Parts: sequence; structure tokens; C-alpha cells
Amino acid sequence: MESHLAVLLPAAAVWLAAGYVADGLPRLDQARALRRRAGWLLALTLTGLGLTAAVLAAGLSNPGSTAADRAAGGLAVATGPALVVAVCTVRRVHRLRAGAGAFSAAPETPAPHGLRAAAAHPLVGLPLQVTGLAILPAVVAAYAPDLLAGPGVTGPAITVGALGVGAIGVRHALRHSRLAERARSASASARATGPLHV
Repeated sequence: MESHLAVLLPAAAVWLAAGYVADGLPRLDQARALRRRAGWLLALTLTGLGLTAAVLAAGLSNPGSTAADRAAGGLAVATGPALVVAVCTVRRVHRLRAGAGAFSAAPETPAPHGLRAAAAHPLVGLPLQVTGLAILPAVVAAYAPDLLAGPGVTGPAITVGALGVGAIGVRHALRHSRLAERARSASASARATGPLHV
């Protein structure tokens, strides 16, 4: 077993846990639970970004074939989605947590469809899940180096990865669209049944 596996495993675990928590956010129907889970997601996301940045910085500062250098090489594919997380997802999760906090004073307050639609936005869950998936090949290569060493493995692995990312993205987009439509119809019905002003 490669020594840099001990560095890659915690990073992969944090990113996969963040993707799992993000996937469950839109299913929460109470504002207090949504606020609490968004706080967990924010903590996991910042931890994942910190781990990734630390490993990449250690790998860049250590020339040669050290464990930190090999771990940084394994995280190279995940750098792109991690940047999207840092630029887009962190801000969205922070706003989602603040928005849910406005409704969470009473324990049983339902989460509005607009907040659930914001939780289902593809820029919340997709970059987190893609980052976690992008680390998995490096973990597999560190654990079983011969498994991905074959000459005909790279092409099919890239194809399967691209199809998986596409399927996850379509799922997020459809769920966001469905919840956004519910939010629009709820807003329209609230306006229609509101008090009349003369």
C-alpha cells in the first residue's frame, strides 16, 4: 500500500461526505433541519478545501517523488471542481443557511419551496460530488496500483466518469427545476389568495 494513501483517504472521505450531505438538502422539509444541515455542509466543504489546498501546497513545495508529491498528483484532477466549489458553492451554501435561519425560529416551520430549490441548485451539489469522484481514481491507484495500470483502462475510465458526471448533473438540474416550479406556483397562489387592496 502506498504511503500517500493515508493523505488521500481523508480528503476523499470529506468530499464524498459533503456530496452526500448536499444531495439530501432538498429533501428536508423543515427550515431548522435545513439550516443545521447547511451548516454541516459548509463545515465539510471548508474542511475539504483546506485539506486539498494543504496537500497541493505540500506537493508543490517538495520536489521529487515524496508521498506529498504523489498525493498532490492524485488530487490534480480534483483541482478544477474544487475551484468551482470555492468560487460558487461556498457562497450558495452560506446564503442557503442564512435564508433557512430566517425561517427557523419556530421548530416546526416548513422550509419554503424556494429554499429547497436553492438547495437543489446544480452548483451546490454537483461540484462537491464531482470533486469526490475525481479523487477516487487516485485512491484506487494508491491502494491497488496494478488495477489501473493497464493500457486500455484510461479511455473507458474517462468515458464512464464523464457519463456519471453527466447523469449526476441532469439529476440535479431536473430536481432544481421541479422545486423551482413549485416555488413559482406557491408564490402565484399566495398572490391570488392574498387580501385585496381597494
